Amino acid sequence: MSFRSPGSFGRIRVGRSRLLVRVIVILAILVAVFFAFTAIWTDVLWYRSVGFSSVYTKQITTRVTLFLCAGLLMILVLGANVVLAYRLRPPDRPASVEQQGLDRYRAAVDPYRRLLVAGVLTLAGLLAGSSAAGQWRTWLAFVNRQPFHIKDPQFHKDISFFVFTYPLLRLVLGFLFAAVILAFVAALIVHYLYGGLRLQGPGERVGSAARAHLSVLFGVFVLLKAVAYWFDRWGLVDSQRGVVTGPSYTDVNAVLPAKTILAVIALICALMFFATLVRRGAMLPGMAFGLLVLSAILIGGVYPLLIQTFQVKPNEVDKESRYIGRNIAATRQAYGVAGAQVTDYVPNTKLSPEQAKQETSTLPNVRLLDPAVVSPTYQQLQQIKGWYKFANPLDIDRYPDDTGALRDTVVAVRELEGPPPGQTNWINSHLVYTHGYGFVAAPGNQVDVQGAPVFTEKDIPPTGSLNIAQPRVYFGERSPGYSIVGGTAQREVDYPDDKNASGQANTAYDGKGGVPIGSLFDRTLYALRFKEKNLLLSGAINSRSRILYDRTPRERVQKVAPWLKVDGNPYPAVVGGRITWIVDGYTTAANYPYSERTSLADATRDTNTESRVSVAAQAGDRINYMRNSVKATVDAYDGTVTLYAWDGSDPVLKTWMKAFPGTVRPRSAIPNDLLAHLRYPEDLFKVQRRILARYHVQNPQAFYGGGDFWQIPNDPTGEGTVEPPYYLSVKMPGQNDPGFSLTSTFTPKGKVTNLTAFMAVDSVPTSPTYGRIRILQVPRSQVTPGPEQVQNTFENNPTVSQQLTLLRGPGSRTVSGNLLTLPFGGGFLYVEPIYLQANSGGGAYPLLKRVLVSYGDDIGFGATLQDALGQVLGGGAAASAGPPLQANEDIRAAIDAANRAYGDAQTALKNNDWAGYGEAQKRLKAALDELARLQKQSNARPAPTTPATPSPTPTTTPPAAPTPTPRPTR
Repeated sequence: MSFRSPGSFGRIRVGRSRLLVRVIVILAILVAVFFAFTAIWTDVLWYRSVGFSSVYTKQITTRVTLFLCAGLLMILVLGANVVLAYRLRPPDRPASVEQQGLDRYRAAVDPYRRLLVAGVLTLAGLLAGSSAAGQWRTWLAFVNRQPFHIKDPQFHKDISFFVFTYPLLRLVLGFLFAAVILAFVAALIVHYLYGGLRLQGPGERVGSAARAHLSVLFGVFVLLKAVAYWFDRWGLVDSQRGVVTGPSYTDVNAVLPAKTILAVIALICALMFFATLVRRGAMLPGMAFGLLVLSAILIGGVYPLLIQTFQVKPNEVDKESRYIGRNIAATRQAYGVAGAQVTDYVPNTKLSPEQAKQETSTLPNVRLLDPAVVSPTYQQLQQIKGWYKFANPLDIDRYPDDTGALRDTVVAVRELEGPPPGQTNWINSHLVYTHGYGFVAAPGNQVDVQGAPVFTEKDIPPTGSLNIAQPRVYFGERSPGYSIVGGTAQREVDYPDDKNASGQANTAYDGKGGVPIGSLFDRTLYALRFKEKNLLLSGAINSRSRILYDRTPRERVQKVAPWLKVDGNPYPAVVGGRITWIVDGYTTAANYPYSERTSLADATRDTNTESRVSVAAQAGDRINYMRNSVKATVDAYDGTVTLYAWDGSDPVLKTWMKAFPGTVRPRSAIPNDLLAHLRYPEDLFKVQRRILARYHVQNPQAFYGGGDFWQIPNDPTGEGTVEPPYYLSVKMPGQNDPGFSLTSTFTPKGKVTNLTAFMAVDSVPTSPTYGRIRILQVPRSQVTPGPEQVQNTFENNPTVSQQLTLLRGPGSRTVSGNLLTLPFGGGFLYVEPIYLQANSGGGAYPLLKRVLVSYGDDIGFGATLQDALGQVLGGGAAASAGPPLQANEDIRAAIDAANRAYGDAQTALKNNDWAGYGEAQKRLKAALDELARLQKQSNARPAPTTPATPSPTPTTTPPAAPTPTPRPTR
């Protein structure tokens, strides 16, 4: 029998502990690698499913290449300097308290020196590599850069140098600065630990070898600083020193030569640091450092400040005019508004009957359905089942009427909301309720006798004129995070069906969208990705099953084209019998010379992005170049993403098409039925109107003064947020027919809310004038009411206020629709629909009841646009101008108001509420007076020449109000 000593048992325990630690570390690495593989491989499968594998492959290979190059270079630079500093350590170190402490430290660290250095170098390499990998767009843009064929006015370089090359040069320079600084710090630490630097003790504080090593590193840093000074010259194209972006007078005449001089001085100082290799001593490095600091202060700081203070400030407008002019030209070019036409427009306020008749005969059918208001109406009338939901706001498109003429149409997709209340579980959420169903459309200018939309496409299964062959919506703005479709044993709910015993029709997805997950391996990967064990355990998943994820149109387009900015409001259209999402894509840049930068988030923020759920806000990127270069589509059934080059002349688009060949189809490949539904994009228009609020001024002296700057008015019917642009059919001055346009208004900069300009851009894609921006500028000396003022006039008009009070009554409220501004009859016509909605209840929804109109100083308030125009324009209003609302709607509303007032009076009388009784009596009298006026007006009105929808005859007549008898007091 043998016995182990206590020491041997201790060694065994230590050995086992080390083995356990190694096993844990290896397992942790394997788990991390497997999770990384899961994320990468599932992304590969997703990109394969949409046919854009090359996009992901290019991203991955570029990221890995940059990661390895930057990481290895950082490790090489740091490692070489650490090793060099270690080898240059002095053989003998004088005895001192400091060195005794360092000796103990070295004795403890030396056994792990290699491991410690390797860990530090690896960490530095990982950080450097990760940072470089994140700049893959900068690298690809540089490698595949295309010329603009436009030269900047200062350096006479092609714009592509500043957009594509200069960002990479700054990136490389920043990396080299970081590497040299880290190498200097690492060398400093090693020299100190091994005696090359001393803070105490006799002799030199810095050894000759350490001094030479650190001087060379500092010399390299100064050499890089010389390069940075030279690069800074080109960076002046983005200078913010002057009145506007770009090189100012001081930049060109002081900073630019100063940067050149500083570059030369820095080069000389770098050589002085390098000279320490052949000439020992601290004199040359000290002189170089002092010269560098002194020149930076005097030449780089004081001299430009003197020029700015004593030459520019006293005569700034004269000195800066040339450079302001450069900024104006570059900004208008960069944002695509150089061709915007500003026309003087003296608004007319009165029309003769003949003029009114002529104008209203060409007045388009004004869109009275506000897509930001009528979503609840669509919801109540066309939701069908509780698991469906419509977007808010809805969208505007164009579809032909019975005559074949295109008219503005409010459209929506019946998307999936989720399982019914109380039925939420994994199977229902991901296997049963998987898709929406159907498309709903209604003309924007037409309502029925109740004020509800007249649907031309509706119901389940869909009925209407659009001939939808595939109504199922598996990819939409409200789609679930992921769904398992196709081969499930438990069929997907398709739509409610009264003919079926279960009350519903089921379906199984047979499209090509999604990723097949029939194999156990793929199911395991996706179970890890979505952290859901049921993906492995469910028996409803078989070899035909597919998983759908990343399903919203915006994120699908963003993933297949990561170089694009995507519009915040995709919209649906019926193309070739299929529901198709249309998404506008933008190419942007932030380094266009002289161009003014703007925040994309601020420029695109308005009422819709603030308070609506289906319009996404843009990120806060600051840009100074923007083009709508791509029109993208996403098929609602199979998720197919297609990119079309819309602006083939854009150099940024050409660059990315070269980087990702074959991913963007030419413009000529756009089908005609898709082309008919394209429109001018909202976010680009918002950015352009923000730019034109200032840059419509092209005279540098006037721009400097800023007295003619504009601003976008607040939404008069919103909550203090910026008014959104509106898609309208507008007849601009000089046009014979109205055209589909995106419109907005401007007011003067400041607190004044007068109308100062109206802006419209042609949005008909087949028109040769598509994208033409026209601005009607009213005289500066003339007061023309703006949207906020008109809204205030509406609300304070006694007649309007009285009728709105009658219309509301207890339990209901009015909702103001979009206040539309239209050029009309040489002036501006304001049109606002008024909706009535119950105050409470889940089934409350707005119905169009009235139309407010303003022209000049006159206000009209009627049941139809025709009636309101007749009040403003007199007998000249053409009968074709209004939607078919029933003629006696006003009379019925007055009767209803009288009935409500009488009922309230009786209730107050029973409750001894004399104050409430008196208020009800006042409303009753007002209603009866209004009823008498309307009946008189109706009797005097000539009979219509066309049949009108008969109104229901009121059967209830309010009885005479009793006179209250005062009760005696005790």
